[in-house]
Amino acid sequence: MRRLSPCWFLLLLLAAPAASFAQESLTGLVRRVKPAVVLITAFDERGAVRARGTGFLVGANQVVTNWHVIEGAARAEVKTSDGKGKAFPVEGVLASDYDGDLVLLRAEIPTTGVKTLTVESHAPLEGERIMVVGNPLRLEWTVSDGIVSAVREIPSFGRVIQITAPIAHGSSGSPVVNMQGQVIGVVTMQIVNAQDISLAVSVDRFAALRPGPLRTLAEWDGGPSKSRIARPVARWMYSTGLELLWRSNYEDALGYFEKAADKEADRAETWLQIGYCRANLNQHEAAIRAYRRAIRLKPDYTEAYNKLGDAYYCTGQRREAVEAYRKVVELNPGIASAHYNLGLTQLELGNRQAALEQHKLLLTLDPGLAGELYRLIEK
Repeated sequence: MRRLSPCWFLLLLLAAPAASFAQESLTGLVRRVKPAVVLITAFDERGAVRARGTGFLVGANQVVTNWHVIEGAARAEVKTSDGKGKAFPVEGVLASDYDGDLVLLRAEIPTTGVKTLTVESHAPLEGERIMVVGNPLRLEWTVSDGIVSAVREIPSFGRVIQITAPIAHGSSGSPVVNMQGQVIGVVTMQIVNAQDISLAVSVDRFAALRPGPLRTLAEWDGGPSKSRIARPVARWMYSTGLELLWRSNYEDALGYFEKAADKEADRAETWLQIGYCRANLNQHEAAIRAYRRAIRLKPDYTEAYNKLGDAYYCTGQRREAVEAYRKVVELNPGIASAHYNLGLTQLELGNRQAALEQHKLLLTLDPGLAGELYRLIEK
């Protein structure tokens, strides 16, 4: 019997229906995307360059980039690709996401000659061709292309996209676009080892950024002298754990998450990640304890209940798994995979009628899963 959440807890490779739009040539795509990409320069209190990075326009005067590009800056400015070289000051921050390393900036940019980019809500396919426009190593508006080599799902974070397009310092904040010119991710980091691995945060994270009251850089970051090291140590450790988790380095990630929990024990997300790492290291009883700790801190934590159900299932505790999955569908009846796992687990306990009830609910949520569950029921 196939379960949607296997006991080995491998990071899921997501798939989506292939795009129906006609793909355009790479040269045509560059002409369309490049005017939406900007160069961002951040300065310290003395006026010296602190960092350079990339951003892109998603609305009138709204620019998305990485948090770390402007972190600790006294001021920042953006330039467009029109060749005129004029810099436009960053007025401030409209929204930010520390864990996702994302910020939404406001900069007064003339509309002439610039464009905005749209996002693609579906997860990209492995092997799908992509393009990146950025400003690596001061080589402004450099174009690189490649493919999506993996799409990984991180609990309580979302999708992380691994790409083959080469990136370098200055590429941070670059848009990753598909062959329809839609943004599928934001370049965030590069792992250097025997083979360079480039990673991007999926659009799910920055699509959730909602513009709020404008805050100057000083108001947002607490002053230009404030750096990542000066932030709460627990949050830095948590972010480091996430970066390791993106690489599927569960053992090292676990160490950082546990250190984060020592410093900030009341953050439910940290305990969820501890449980996830433990499960991937085949330490399911320890994972159960971590998930239950997360739930105590956040009683309506749907994802923690879902992972708890998986861990119970993997340890043979079917009745406990049923109760966890029931809680998932009670909190969010729209999660089809939870209905499927609930029905399958009840079937394994000999409760055919309860499994049929989940099948009926799945008929409207996900007919494919409904059909698969019914085949198992009638087997």
